[in-house]
Amino acid sequence: MGERLIEVQGIHSYYGQSHILRGVNFHVDRGETIGLMGRNGMGKSTLLKSIMGIVRPRAGSVEIKGRPARDLAVFEVAQSGIAYVPEGRGIFGNLSVSENLRMAARPGTGGQRDWTYERVLETFPRLAERLNHGGQQLSGGEQQMLTIGRALMTNPDVLILDEATEGLAPLIAREIWRICGLIRQSGISSIIVDKNWRHVTQITDRNVILVKGEVVFAGSSDELLSEPERLAQHLGV
Repeated sequence: MGERLIEVQGIHSYYGQSHILRGVNFHVDRGETIGLMGRNGMGKSTLLKSIMGIVRPRAGSVEIKGRPARDLAVFEVAQSGIAYVPEGRGIFGNLSVSENLRMAARPGTGGQRDWTYERVLETFPRLAERLNHGGQQLSGGEQQMLTIGRALMTNPDVLILDEATEGLAPLIAREIWRICGLIRQSGISSIIVDKNWRHVTQITDRNVILVKGEVVFAGSSDELLSEPERLAQHLGV
């Protein structure tokens, strides 16, 4: 087992009176790429937000690198080396592509500067062609590239990618999957949420399936692919 970067133990998270996560255990080790799966409304985004501190679990614990995260502000979780690309992207539409990237630039928690402005543009050549475009002028796929590139500019230990290719054209989606593979090769841990389990399992080490806020499967991609009945039952394939 590598260094434990995120440890979630028995968390229960709510929206008002709605009980969303029910005793979820989840972890991320250094260098791992993990697929978080499940149909809509099963608690995937809530788990990610609970890790980031956007949603505060009412029971259980979240630790970032062994440090209890209960009292950490969201920005402190981010400063701990966790980069979050939310569903909806959250770019700054009134800033240019270049400004969106440069405003996020900082060394990682270990002082690493592996992901420079130049490396991000080399990885995302489409962005290099649009440096002076405002964020609101970009297509959906370009915005997704920008949010991933901006996250990489923080030189994170863990990249959380919620709905990696949601609503993107197939050609752009393939480009996003290529980039996810490059991120894995760079050694950054990742949590990837996407409906396309075929693409997810091609690049993940482990996968976790949530059903109604509970973990019903946690295992390797090979294990999951060897159980087509589980895929059919929980992912609708």
